[in-house]
Amino acid sequence: MSQWLDSLTLWLGANPEWLGLAIFLIACVECLAIAGIIVPGTIVLFAVAVLAGNGVLSLWETLALAYFGGLLGDALSYSIGRYFHQDIRRLPLLRSHPQWLSAAEIYFQRYGVASLLVGRYIGPLRPMLPMVAGMLNMPLGRFIVVSMLAAAGWSVAYMLPGWATGAALRLPLPPGFWPQAGAVAAGLALVLVISAQGSLRGQRHASLLTAGSSLALLIGLFYGWPQLTQLDQGLLAIIQEQRSPALDNLMVLVTRLGDLQTQVAAGVLLTLVLLVTRQWRAAAFAGATLLGTALANDLLKSLFARTRPEVLLEPLGSFSFPSGHSSAAFAFFLALGILAGRGQPARMRLTWLLLACLPAAVIAISRVYLGVHWPSDIIAGAVLATSICALSLALVQWRTPLLALPAKIWWLLLPVILALLGGIATWQWSADLLRYRY
Repeated sequence: MSQWLDSLTLWLGANPEWLGLAIFLIACVECLAIAGIIVPGTIVLFAVAVLAGNGVLSLWETLALAYFGGLLGDALSYSIGRYFHQDIRRLPLLRSHPQWLSAAEIYFQRYGVASLLVGRYIGPLRPMLPMVAGMLNMPLGRFIVVSMLAAAGWSVAYMLPGWATGAALRLPLPPGFWPQAGAVAAGLALVLVISAQGSLRGQRHASLLTAGSSLALLIGLFYGWPQLTQLDQGLLAIIQEQRSPALDNLMVLVTRLGDLQTQVAAGVLLTLVLLVTRQWRAAAFAGATLLGTALANDLLKSLFARTRPEVLLEPLGSFSFPSGHSSAAFAFFLALGILAGRGQPARMRLTWLLLACLPAAVIAISRVYLGVHWPSDIIAGAVLATSICALSLALVQWRTPLLALPAKIWWLLLPVILALLGGIATWQWSADLLRYRY
């Protein structure tokens, strides 16, 4: 495997004109039924993403190629399942490995549409679920919509780390960048490992362990941010390199999703819906997470008058650490992810949390893109929200676990929240455009 991967990367490095096609095809194979299990596409995707970040392709070209390649893989898998139906069990590889199909079928029948969103991040299930959806006659229109949403998050989660690594290797970064990046990455990885292991092992106080480790990392960031100058400047340079007028407008729209009034409205709506539907403990958890994060962020900001980056679209105050947009977005989406994962196996709960982190991370990165915050600001905001969220969950389920929300509540909750977030952000974005235009 290692020798084959080295040969592929060496050839693509010598022939960069084929890199875009390679990313598209590898993403397609990674999401293609049966082939996606056999081929180690995740490792290969990271390797080609590093090559792309070395200056061959922009971030947006890389993400778009992986996105459309994944969509093609989904479409082919769905078509195979729709064409063969139950006869698909007779195919040679599936006849000798029936567990591949049976596991995906059980997963799809249990979780339905959600399985296509969550299963996208579970290696053995990712290429099989679209085929099972076709085999079980999932309506084509519904499959297309879900596949488009799932592929968007998947392409970011799988391609962004590799592309950022390639860009960091290419750019002339400050001398202390890599030691600082390694220290922060090690701290984040330690928190993730403690959280994942506690959840997978079913430890009773796993949430307290997550809260404690997150708080320890947060304290380290508070004391260490003056020594993270090289990391902040380096990451800011990588992100600022991708600036374009068209993308500026999109990032302004994204960052509006994390504005104070937007997040307050969304948080109040979430809590009210839970209260009206008599989900008292869930409402207490959501309210404690959102309110606690907001209060903690304001308190900490009053203690750290940190100068913002000089790349600003408009004058702002000097208080930037930690990022309020980052902490509010992570608090809100992590609360949703935890509620979505209640009553499900540990791996499903962790996958829901990963999905919840994606929109929050995009909002946080938009702040760095617009030059409003340093990267360490948004990292601190995310860690703050994680610690408050984990502590709130631990307190709410101190005696008994928090139960899953009924499906009918989700069918009420998600549409109104999406409509509210989209409506407020679009209105504010339109107001910004009119203000700058006139």
